[in-house]
Amino acid sequence: MKNVKTVMGWVCAVGLSMSLAACANTMRGAKADTEKVVEKVAAGAETVDVKSALIADGRIDATNVNVDTMADTKTVVLKGTVPTAEQKAMAEKIAMDQAKGYKVTNQLTVAPKKQ
Repeated sequence: MKNVKTVMGWVCAVGLSMSLAACANTMRGAKADTEKVVEKVAAGAETVDVKSALIADGRIDATNVNVDTMADTKTVVLKGTVPTAEQKAMAEKIAMDQAKGYKVTNQLTVAPKKQ
C-alpha cells in the first residue's frame, strides 16, 4: 500500500508539473499575442498619422495616395499617384517626419492631372 501511495504521489507531482508548464507556455503565448496586437495598433496609428499629415499639408494632393503600414517590418508604404515629382518627394519627407522609427517606401507614381 505504501508503494501505491508513493507512486500516486509521483503521478500527481508529474501531472502538476506538466500543468504548470502548460500554464507557463499559455502565458508566454498570451504575452506574444498581446505584443503582436500592440504592434499592429501602433502601425495602424502610424498609417492614420501619415495620411492625416499628407492631407493637412496643402502642398500635396493626397486624394490618390494610399498609406499602408507593416507592423512586422516597421515599414510605411506610400502608394498611388501625385501630380508632380515634387509632391512625391514631399510626401516621402512628411511620412518620414511623422513615422519616426519606421522605414518609408515611396511607391508613388507621378501622373499629371488631366485638364
